[in-house]
Formats: sequence, C-alpha cells, structure tokens
Amino acid sequence: MIKTIIMAAGEGTRMKSENSKVLHKLINKEIIKYVKKASEFENSETIIIAGTNKGKLEELFPDAKIVEQKIGDGIPYGTGYAASLALDFIEDDDQVLILNGDIPLITKSSLEKLIDFHNTTMSACTILSTLIDEPKGYGRIIRDEKNDFVKITEDRDLKSGEENIKEINVGIYIFKARDLKNAISKIDCNNDQNELYLTDCVGILKNDGKLVSAYISKNNEEFYGINNKYELYKASKILQHRINKEYMINGVIIESPETTFIEEGTVIGTDTIISGFVKIYGKSKIGKSCLIDGSTRIINSTIEDKVRVDNSVIEDCYMEEASNIGPYSRIRPNSHIGKNVHIGNFVEVKNSKLGEGTKAGHLAYIGDSDLGKDINVGCGVVFVNYDGKFKHRSIIEDGAFIGSNANIVAPVLVKKDGFVAAGSTITEDVNSGELIIERAEQKHIKGYVERKKERDKNHKE
Repeated sequence: MIKTIIMAAGEGTRMKSENSKVLHKLINKEIIKYVKKASEFENSETIIIAGTNKGKLEELFPDAKIVEQKIGDGIPYGTGYAASLALDFIEDDDQVLILNGDIPLITKSSLEKLIDFHNTTMSACTILSTLIDEPKGYGRIIRDEKNDFVKITEDRDLKSGEENIKEINVGIYIFKARDLKNAISKIDCNNDQNELYLTDCVGILKNDGKLVSAYISKNNEEFYGINNKYELYKASKILQHRINKEYMINGVIIESPETTFIEEGTVIGTDTIISGFVKIYGKSKIGKSCLIDGSTRIINSTIEDKVRVDNSVIEDCYMEEASNIGPYSRIRPNSHIGKNVHIGNFVEVKNSKLGEGTKAGHLAYIGDSDLGKDINVGCGVVFVNYDGKFKHRSIIEDGAFIGSNANIVAPVLVKKDGFVAAGSTITEDVNSGELIIERAEQKHIKGYVERKKERDKNHKE
C-alpha cells in the first residue's frame, strides 16, 4: 500500500495572514485539496501532518488521518521529525510518498511516473527532481559519470562548477517504509538550524549501501511552491490556464480565458460560450450550447442545454433547458427554473419553483413560492414571505397574471388564470379566472393646482 504523508504544519509566516498557508484558496479550492487529490491512488491512504491548523484541516478532511506536530521547548523541529509522526500508521512493507502541502500544481500523472520509476528500480528511496534555468537557492542533485544519483547538495554548500547544475530537489520523496523507519531513527539535529532533516535520510541510506535514485520530471511548473500572496497569484494564473485549456480542447468556447475562473471538476458541455468575467465554482454542471456572459457567478448549480445567463448570480439552483436570466438577476439557493422561463433584470428568486414559460421581466422578488406555467410576474412585484418570525409560501397556478407593483402576502393561493391588478396587496386567495383589485378609490380633486399656486404665491409675499 502507498501511504502518502503531506506536510502541512508550517505557519506560513511569509503569507502575512491569520490563515494557514495550505488553507489559502486557488480558484475556490484550498491549496492542500489539490495536493491531496493528486496523491490519491488505488490502494492508498493519506496522513496529514498538521500544526495549529489541525482543527480546520479536520473540518476539511473529516475522514483523513491528521497528526499534530506540536511546537515548544524540548520538541524537535524539521521535516524529518514531521515525517516520523506518521510512522505509527505505516507498515514495514508499505511505500511512503512524502509531499509538501503548498504545491497545488502537482499532478497525479507525475506522481504515478515517480512511483513506477521507484518500483522499477527497486530503490530504497527515490527523489523527485526537475530542471530549471535559474537554480540558485535550491538544493542540487549531484550525479556521477554514469548519471547515477550521488547526493543532494544545498546551494550554500556547492563546490566550484556545481553551481551550474540545473537539476534541483523539489522536496518530494518515495521510500520503502522499512528503509524510511531505519533512516529516521538515525538522523540527528547536528546542523545549523538544530533540526531533524528528512534529506539526511538520503545520506544514511547511501551509507548503508541502499540504492537511492532521482527521477527527473520535465514539467517544472508543477513544483511551484507558495510562500506569499504574490506566489499565490502566480500559481492561480498557471492553474487557471491549465483548467481553461482543457475545457477549450474539449469543445467549450472561452472568449477571454484570462478573465474566466472555472473550478476543477465542473462539467461544461460542448459549444457553450463563456464570455466576460465569469466564475464557475463548486459542483456545477452546465449543458451544451449555453451562453454565460458578463460578470456572472455560478456556484453549485446545474444548468441544462441552451440556457442564457447575463451578468447574474446563480447559487445552489437548477435551471432547465432554454431558460434565461439577466442582466443583473440573482437566483438564490433551492430555486428551480423551468424550461423557457425568463428572469429579467434586477429580479431575485429564492427557494422557489417557476414552471415552463413563466416570465418575471424586471424588478421583482420571488421568495418561498411555487409558480406554475405561463405566468406573468409584472415589474415591481414582491412576494412577501416573512412575517417577522416565520417564512410562508405562496402558490401561483398556471396562466395567472400578477400585475406590476403587486404584493403577494404569503400564504396566498392564486388559482389558475387568476388576475391580480397592478398595485394590489393580496392577502387572500384568488379564485380561478377572477380579477382582484385591492386599491384605495382614485379621487379627482378639481382646481387643486391653481389653489396650490395661489398659496405658494401668498407665502412668498
């Protein structure tokens, strides 16, 4: 079995944040989630080494093994000590993959290639390396004349000529568990930082006559570590490009990839056009031949084929085929928008169902209501659903007409083909085919304007 140890205890002080570094988000997902997903293989388990962020990591991964690396007087520091905290969960015949929690661009494919190389060579330890043009500051991989791995040398300890070596240690290792346990038991903190280094295990294994190898991964951007918010931004742009490219290759039209943010795992159908500053997050699913335009945000929602969305917010909702909303509409959680429904500008829908062909053109609030088919909701209509303590529902049946500036005070039933006149406040049920008018009588006061002008004139004098 592969046991993956993810190092996530660092405070990340350079992030200058109250939040743990690995819990910062890239395109709506925590950094460590990308690392964990990339390292989930068949027949594998993950052990996360946490610090003061343990509680939040437990919330994020309720089923994972999470071990706290405590700090304080008399407690060792360093990557070697952190790895040792996972050993109680590791059997001697396991393979142990060790990753850092701040490398969200790593891919499963690269890790699988590392594991295959490790198994093929039957190494006690395999180090993952890559090549970069500017290696200063990184530990280098030193090889012999046969190109076999010799050692890792830190930048400050390089000999003359070695500073030109471009192969670097990226901080990812895979060990035979028995060899890792033996090597960790022998490391000490006799170094400048007084810490237990995982890299010291490499030298110990070499001295014990064990085979240690280094596998070169060609895509160096996968190992982009994050230490501050500028690097967080840079990683986000790399990830954004990677995700959007994949969607475009698979038939989605993204007119402006640099302003489109799609969370990994979203499903989008072919010939859908995404145009503008769009964010699609969570477990969203978008069908074929849709148009998602403007500053639209879609979260955890399902949108069927041929839907049009213009500068709107959709959250935890379902939109059926050929419906359209916007501009500047908001569909709040638990709403169901039926086929060919039109939700116009500045309309808000919350916890409601709108049947096929129903229209709410502009400036309306539809909350906690069930609307049938072919209903017209006029401008300025408000479904008054809250009495100050409880929410109530209204039902509007097929073919009803709700005139402009009407108030539907729940709970109210408007039966089939009921007609509510503009400006009415409805507190009682409306029968089928009825016209309901609830207004004060219009009065005509003749001569009012002339009298007002005379009063105003006298007041000025």
